[in-house]
Amino acid sequence: MKFAQIILPLNLKGTFTYKVPDELVEVVQPGMRVLVPFGGKKIYTGIIQKIHADRPENFEPKELINILDESAILPPEQLKFWSWLSEYYLCNIGEIYRFAFPASLKLESETYLKLKPNTAIDFQNLDVNEMYLIQALEVRQLINLTEIEAFIPKRDIVKTIKSLIDLQYIEIDEKIAEKYKAKEVSFVKINTEKVAIDDLAQVLLKLKKSPKQQELFLIILEKETENPQQAIRKSELFEDGNYAHAQLKGLIEKELVIEYVLQKDRLQGFEGEVEDLETLSETQLNAKSEIDQAFAEGKNVLLHGVTSSGKTHIYAEKIEETVAAGKNALLLLPEISLTKQIVQRLEKKYGQKLGFYHQKLTDFERVEVWQKIKNNEISVLIGTRSALFLPFQNLGLIVVDEEHDSAYKPKEVSPYFNAKDSAQIVADFYNAKVILGSATPSVETYYAAQKGILKYVHLKERFGAVKVPTFELINFKEAQDSKNTVGNFSFKLIEEIRSQVENEKQTMILHNRRGYANVVECESCGYVNYCSNCDVVMTYHKFSNEMKCHYCGQKAAKPRTCPKCNSEKLNVRGVGVEQIHEEISNIFPEAEIDRMDVDSMRRKFAYEKLYEKLETGETDILVGTQMISKGLDFDNIELVAIPKADSMLYVQDFRAEERAYQLITQVSGRAGRLSGEGKVLIQTFNPEHSVFQMLQENDSANLFEHLLTERRKFNYPPFVKLIMIELKHRREDKVDRASQFLGSVLRKYLPEECILGPEKAPIGKLNLMYQYQILLKLPRGKKYEEFKNLLLKSLDEFAEIKAYHSIKKLIFVDF
Repeated sequence: MKFAQIILPLNLKGTFTYKVPDELVEVVQPGMRVLVPFGGKKIYTGIIQKIHADRPENFEPKELINILDESAILPPEQLKFWSWLSEYYLCNIGEIYRFAFPASLKLESETYLKLKPNTAIDFQNLDVNEMYLIQALEVRQLINLTEIEAFIPKRDIVKTIKSLIDLQYIEIDEKIAEKYKAKEVSFVKINTEKVAIDDLAQVLLKLKKSPKQQELFLIILEKETENPQQAIRKSELFEDGNYAHAQLKGLIEKELVIEYVLQKDRLQGFEGEVEDLETLSETQLNAKSEIDQAFAEGKNVLLHGVTSSGKTHIYAEKIEETVAAGKNALLLLPEISLTKQIVQRLEKKYGQKLGFYHQKLTDFERVEVWQKIKNNEISVLIGTRSALFLPFQNLGLIVVDEEHDSAYKPKEVSPYFNAKDSAQIVADFYNAKVILGSATPSVETYYAAQKGILKYVHLKERFGAVKVPTFELINFKEAQDSKNTVGNFSFKLIEEIRSQVENEKQTMILHNRRGYANVVECESCGYVNYCSNCDVVMTYHKFSNEMKCHYCGQKAAKPRTCPKCNSEKLNVRGVGVEQIHEEISNIFPEAEIDRMDVDSMRRKFAYEKLYEKLETGETDILVGTQMISKGLDFDNIELVAIPKADSMLYVQDFRAEERAYQLITQVSGRAGRLSGEGKVLIQTFNPEHSVFQMLQENDSANLFEHLLTERRKFNYPPFVKLIMIELKHRREDKVDRASQFLGSVLRKYLPEECILGPEKAPIGKLNLMYQYQILLKLPRGKKYEEFKNLLLKSLDEFAEIKAYHSIKKLIFVDF
C-alpha cells in the first residue's frame, strides 16, 4: 500500500497524506499533478511531493481521484527548491504552489463529470444521491461540482463521485477540466484527391453557376501554386471583404477544398536573422576570465561594473557558452518593461530559442512558456522573479541583473522571498552557476564578496574607455539666500539645462515623488485630507485634479473649500514630479518636455512611444521618478539633474543612504554613455553629506565601508538577520492585544536584546487594516537556526489562541 504527500494550492501548513489507488501505484511519481478531494466538497489539483509506505496513525487518508500527467510536470530540483523556500522564509508550501504555477494548471472546483460511454448501469445498487447524479448526467452530459450542489448535499458530494468512479459509471473529463486551451488557427487547401490538374476545366464548369465560389477556388489554387510550402490561413481569404464564409463553405461541401486546424503559439518569437554577439573588449575579456576561474572553483560571482561598462556583453557571452554546452540559461531582470535593449540584443542571437516569462503575460501565454521549458524547447529565458519556478530540465546559468533592485523582493506579493538569494539556491540544486550583476551592489552582497562567499569581479571603466560622468554639488541654501532660484531650480541648474537644449542634447531630471504636491493644507485651520482607508495624507495630482492615496488607490476630487472651516485658502505643500515638470515647462516653453512616472505610463504603449521619442531626439528634457534610472540607453543624454536630492535621504529606513546612492548612481549612468561628457548636478541643502561627497569623489569602496561601519555599530544586516512580524486586523484594540501577547511569548524563548516592539507600524492603518510590528534581530550562523526554531515554537503557541485566529500574520525574513 502506497501513500502520497500532496502539496495543495492553499495557504495551509505542510503537505497532506492521501492513499494511492492500486491501479495508480505503478504510475504515480513525485512532481505529477493529481486530483484530490479536500474539505468535503472541493476537488483540487495537488502536486505529489513524495511517495511512501508510512500509513498515518491518527486518521484514515482519502484516496487520490486521478492523475493529470503522463510524467512529472515538476522536476525534483524544483520540489527541493519549494521545500527550502518554505522552510527559510517561514511560509506555507501551498503559498509557493499558488505563486509558482499558472492558474490554468491548477484546477479548482471546475472539474466536470460525465458518463462512461457504453456502460450498463445497475440502478438497483445505487443510493439516492448516486441515482440523482446518474440521471442528471443522462440529461446534461457534463456537470461541474457547483451544479451538483443543487441536488446532492455538500457533505456527500465527494463520497458520491468516488463511489460512481469506483463502479466505473462516470469519469472525470480532463480535457474539459483543463482551463488552458491551445490557440487554434484554421487553414485551407485544395482537396487533391478530388481535384486533379487535368480536371480543372471540369471543376470550373461545375462552379459556373456559383461565380463567387469559382473566383475563390481560383484564388486558393493560385496561392498554393505560387508558394506550395506556405499554408493558406482561412482568415486571409476574407480580409479584402470580397468573399464570405458561405462561399468557402460551399467549396468544402463540394469536397473541392479541405479545411484543417493547426495549433499556434500565442507568443510569436523573433523571426529575423540571427547574428553573432559583439566582440568583448580587453577589460571585459579579463573580467570574463575571472568569472571562468570563479566558476571552476565552484563559486558564484558578483560582477560590479560601473554604469555602461558592458556587463550585458559579458552576460551574453556566458549565456552563449552555456547554450553551446547544451544547457539552459536564465536571465533575471527586476522589471520586464524596462529592458528593451538587452532583449533586442539577445533576440538577434537566439531567435525562436529565446523565451520570456513575467506577470504581464496572459495566463495561457505563461502555460505555453511553461510547456516549452519543460520540453526543453527554449534555450535562453528572460524573466522576472517568477521565472525561478519554471521546470527547467538542464539549467546551467542564472544571471541576476541589477541585483540590488528592491523589485526582487516586493512586500506586496506572497510568498515574500528575495529572488536574488533564491536564485543561488535554485542554481545549487541544478548544479548551475550564478552571476549577480550591478553598478551599485547591495551592501549585503558586497559584504559576501568581501568575505569570499562570492567572487568579486570589478569593471572599473566604461566600455570603449568612455569617461564616467562627473558630479557637481549645488548648495541650494546659498542659492536661495542670494535669490538665485526659480521655484525649485537654482540659476546654475537652469543655465546648465539651457546649454544642453541649445546644443540639441538631452537632459534627464530625477525627482522620486509621484503627484504634484504631498499635501493640500488649509491656511486657516491647518486641515489636510487624510485617506479614509489609511493613516496617510492624500497626494494631490494636478494633471487629473484628484487627491490620491498611493497605498490603497483611493481617489477623491480636490476640495474647493476646506471641509472643516469652509475657507477657500487652500495651499499645496511639498513637491512632486508633476510640479517639477510644470516648473521646467514654464522655464523652457520652447523645449519638448516629457514625464515618466507610474501615472503617465499607464496608457497602452505609453512607454514604447516615449522610448521612440527619446531615441529619435524629439524629447529635449525628460522628467521622471526612479523609472528613468532603468533601461534607458541613449547616446544623446549628457546631463542628469537632481533638484531635490535631500528627499532621498529623509526616509524612515536604515537602508536610506544605500538606496539614495544606488538611485543617484544608476540615473547618472544614463549620461554621456557615448561621448564621455556626462555630467550630474546634485542640488542639496547639505552638500557635506557623506553620500554626496563620496559620489562626487567616485569612491564606492569608501562608501561601502562607511555603510558597513554604521550597520555594525547599530546591529543591522549583514551582521544580523532581520525578521519582521506584522499583525493586521480591522479592530485596533484586538490587533494591539494580539501583538502584546505575541511579544510576551517571544520574550519567553528569545533574548530581550533580539526583540524590538511590538509597536504600531509607521503607517498605522493601511486599507482599513490596523498594523502592529515586531522586529527580531537574530545572530547569524548556527545560533540563527536555534533561534528560528524557537520563533516557530512561539508562533505555534500564538496560533493556539482561538481569539486571535482572525488576526492576519505576515512574516518577512531578511527584512
